[in-house]
Amino acid sequence: MFTLQQIHDAHAQVKSGADFPRYMQDLITLGITSFETFVFDNHTQYCGKDGFTIGSEGFTETLTLNGKYNGDQFKADLKSHQLGNTDYLTFLRDCAKSGIEKWIVLMDKMTCTYYDVLGNAVLVESIPLE
Repeated sequence: MFTLQQIHDAHAQVKSGADFPRYMQDLITLGITSFETFVFDNHTQYCGKDGFTIGSEGFTETLTLNGKYNGDQFKADLKSHQLGNTDYLTFLRDCAKSGIEKWIVLMDKMTCTYYDVLGNAVLVESIPLE
């Protein structure tokens, strides 16, 4: 089993989207099998083996999500973040303005799927291994 403190410690090593693959490896080492992060307040539900789950609290202030998905803007912002040009909070704000509600990461498939505010899967990415 893993703790929120262990997850927090791993996340503290992430400075930009360029660090995401290493972060994923750290979470796998902890025993996390998937997680779901909500953009509006950044709360996340982490799942592990044997049905173990733990959730993180979100921010006290929330972001307003655009009601319409803007795919071109989101993909440009995501690429910029993955290149290390933005920090995590900036990425969350960019997701909100592009109509992204959440993302789900599946460790066994090494995918990150982004969903719009209507619940549509709008982008599935393979997570590169280090």
